[in-house]
Amino acid sequence: MLRREIWVDPSGRVVRYNLAYINHLIYAGDDGRVLGYDSAHGYHHRHYRGKVNAVRFESFEQIEARFQREWNRLAKEIRRAQD
Repeated sequence: MLRREIWVDPSGRVVRYNLAYINHLIYAGDDGRVLGYDSAHGYHHRHYRGKVNAVRFESFEQIEARFQREWNRLAKEIRRAQD
């Protein structure tokens, strides 16, 4: 499951976000979140199979593009493993 939650203020600026790939069959910890980026807890960070690291934030668009690239790479790996 892909989750995209994006909160914007009245001017259209992204003020909070949560982007996640959830698959309990691949990773059972962290509520099944295999990969994710969010801005909860007052800082921008990346989740990957239970590990959390701060990330440099330039723009939401940059974070969203990074998430999409990583998700695409994971999806290809998953398809290869199923073949």
